[in-house]
Amino acid sequence: MARIISAIVLALLVMAPAGLQAAPVTVPAGNRNAEQPAIPGASVRRTKAGKTTFDVKYEKVRDLLASDKRLMSKIRSTASAYGIDPIHMIGAIVGEHTYNVDAYDNLQSYYVKAASYAGNSFRFAYKGEDVDDFVARPEFAECEGKDDSYALWTCREDVWNATFKGRSVGGKSYPDNRFSAVFFQPFYAGQTFGLGQINPLTALMMSDLVAQKSGYAKLDETDAAGVYKAIMDPDISLAFMAAVIRKSIDDYKSIAGMDISTNPGVTATLFNVGNSRQRAQALARKNAGGSTVWPEENYYGWLVNDRLEELEKLL
Repeated sequence: MARIISAIVLALLVMAPAGLQAAPVTVPAGNRNAEQPAIPGASVRRTKAGKTTFDVKYEKVRDLLASDKRLMSKIRSTASAYGIDPIHMIGAIVGEHTYNVDAYDNLQSYYVKAASYAGNSFRFAYKGEDVDDFVARPEFAECEGKDDSYALWTCREDVWNATFKGRSVGGKSYPDNRFSAVFFQPFYAGQTFGLGQINPLTALMMSDLVAQKSGYAKLDETDAAGVYKAIMDPDISLAFMAAVIRKSIDDYKSIAGMDISTNPGVTATLFNVGNSRQRAQALARKNAGGSTVWPEENYYGWLVNDRLEELEKLL
């Protein structure tokens, strides 16, 4: 069925007048891959280390959602505030807790975990250099004046990738790793970040949108504890989840000319891999010649689309 829909959409694209092709094209439902793409080795090893399986973890988070009416109510109301279908949030939660972490038995456990961070003293830094001092360097001058947290931190991430990542600058060498991993993860590898598994850098990017839609205080990179409270507290974390999904849908519509709002597998994939703006730009370049290349789901998003009928019953 998905292939038939895809063929119809492609035919319409070819026949449509040039002036009409600027309208966003709806991405066909379902998976583009007949079989699930390979699951990363790290996820496989983490699951084996926990003496469990992906199927068991999936069933556990599915059952948590099915049994927790309070959580489902929060998901629905949060999704509504951000203008997205709640199935996108369900998909992201299921994907994270199937492949990245194991679900707690109830929502209260997430609140308890969040409370354990209260009063901790830590900061976002690399080898003694706080991130706010780091981004004050002249290399980041082009980011000054960005009045939106998404634009500001995306710009700073771009500068990191182009100038610092894997390079030596001013006599100091920097790891060939993500900006978020180098400066924004002061805890050991694999540290969980709440119900939505939000990265601290992602939270900083979404701060303005969350403040606007949900009324939560804007985050500050100098207040690491405040950032962790936001991503660990289930109530606030759900708002950041919705913001990430909303932004990915907007990026693909405005940059790649594609509407992904009806394909939870694609939004789940983007929630997993991040960098929706850069990925939308890459997809737009692929389609610049007039051909149509659809966004594809990864292993994580594939599961969501594959189990979509079952997951939709939760709502």
